Amino acid sequence: MEFLSNVWHSYLVDILDILFVSYIFYKLLLLIKGTRAVQVLRGLTILIIVTAFAQVLHFQTVGWILKWFWVAGIIAVVIVFQPEMRAILADIGQSHPSRTNLKEKLAFMEEIIGALAVLKAKRCGALIVIEQTTGLRNYAETGIPVDGRVSSELLCSIFMSTAPIHDGAVIIKDERLIAAGCILPLASERDMRNITGTRHQAAIGIAEVSDAFVIVVSAERGEISLVYGRNFERNINSERVKEALADLYKIEVGQTRIFVRRNFKKERKDE
Repeated sequence: MEFLSNVWHSYLVDILDILFVSYIFYKLLLLIKGTRAVQVLRGLTILIIVTAFAQVLHFQTVGWILKWFWVAGIIAVVIVFQPEMRAILADIGQSHPSRTNLKEKLAFMEEIIGALAVLKAKRCGALIVIEQTTGLRNYAETGIPVDGRVSSELLCSIFMSTAPIHDGAVIIKDERLIAAGCILPLASERDMRNITGTRHQAAIGIAEVSDAFVIVVSAERGEISLVYGRNFERNINSERVKEALADLYKIEVGQTRIFVRRNFKKERKDE
């Protein structure tokens, strides 16, 4: 009986060890997904394979060169992956379940609704991308880094027609605006039927390659549209945007009712 208990304990420890290591590698790959670090990682993988072949086939010169490369390569890897390593440590230090409480999420949603009311009234085009599980860092790198708190004033200043980056998209991650003036992929020809306007095509394009939640304001008609997954809703009001955001963040509609009404009345007054 004691033998079986020891064997079971050993298997349990091994299983937990494998799961823990798998989770670490998963988080590492998730953090570098869509970044230039992926290319560096591919290069390192090729060098590892070449090093293994050199040792098996006893290539003296190649083995000697690769030996000294790996001595200095550790330092080079640390330098190249410095941003990703910093992001990993910051991610570990954060408590995900309590990253943003209900009050912060409601305030974040209210800022977006406030900005949409102003942009719609002034016929200023806008493209707001809210990142979900699929990383958008490679698209964020095409724009201007911001990494600031989302506010209606910031969104309006970015999308005003006089702003130099008003034609691009803003990307929001974890309720923070990480970049503005970003370039997104356009929709495929299959999804571009009856869709006019570069912003709407870009919204559908990013939805094709990710699970992002996208809000579009048309500069020509002042209409608000939503794109998420295979869904495309056109000419909607602030109340519908609020409902969609509440569903996105799994917030009960009753918790948003008060300032939904306030912002919706403000939007109707601006119109």
